[in-house]
Amino acid sequence: MRQAQRIQKVQELFAKQEFVNFEDICKLFSASKSSVRRDLMELERQGVLKRVHGGAISLQTKDEVMDFSRLSDSSHPEKLRIGKIAASFVEDGQTVILGGGSTVAEVAKGLSGKSVQIVTNSIPVAQIFWDSKQVEVTLTGGYLFPRLGIQLGPICEKMLHSVSADILIMGIRGITASGISDSNSLIVGSLRAMINVARKVVIVADHSKFGRDAMIHVASLSEIDQIVTDRELPSNFRQILEENDVDCVLA
Repeated sequence: MRQAQRIQKVQELFAKQEFVNFEDICKLFSASKSSVRRDLMELERQGVLKRVHGGAISLQTKDEVMDFSRLSDSSHPEKLRIGKIAASFVEDGQTVILGGGSTVAEVAKGLSGKSVQIVTNSIPVAQIFWDSKQVEVTLTGGYLFPRLGIQLGPICEKMLHSVSADILIMGIRGITASGISDSNSLIVGSLRAMINVARKVVIVADHSKFGRDAMIHVASLSEIDQIVTDRELPSNFRQILEENDVDCVLA
């Protein structure tokens, strides 16, 4: 495949995905690392993408933009109820890992009056506690992902592997019988690290996330302790969660 053709194909790929792994591009187009590196440099020069550790992030506007402000407006009443219930599971004195996302931000609002230690990779979540005298907040550090305001990458993952937590509360892009998934391989690394160091894993997700396979597998349902969702949850998923010993709470 000629370079011009390959660049066009890579550009089409980034029009569909927020982040693409460098190794995956090489395999997909049967191209050498040096060739793909030159392609990405050219597309970065054109403003199509930004090269980051392990791959590149799309700078193109898509119909389904991963943007914290837009995601906050989606299913807002459901997220308010989910966040309030999930926050009630946290007890004073606990260490809590909070992932990124608008639903987790609603959980954070419910924790602002509790005496807890928070570990998070989310700037919007951390900002919720900026004037709290009871909550201690530790940010993971790492590469700051555009628009979502979450920190990712090797530095983030190394920090997470150095802590332990009583409970993890995180959002997710997709939930099926096979487990939970996300559409961004850069995000998946931090999610796996969070799950590995938490004694209890709680997923907060509205009903739209169920039945959706977001491409990259994060964890099986057996690794999840509890899911908090809304009352529009498809009935077949109640049975699936029960079969996998996942406690399901409807908000």
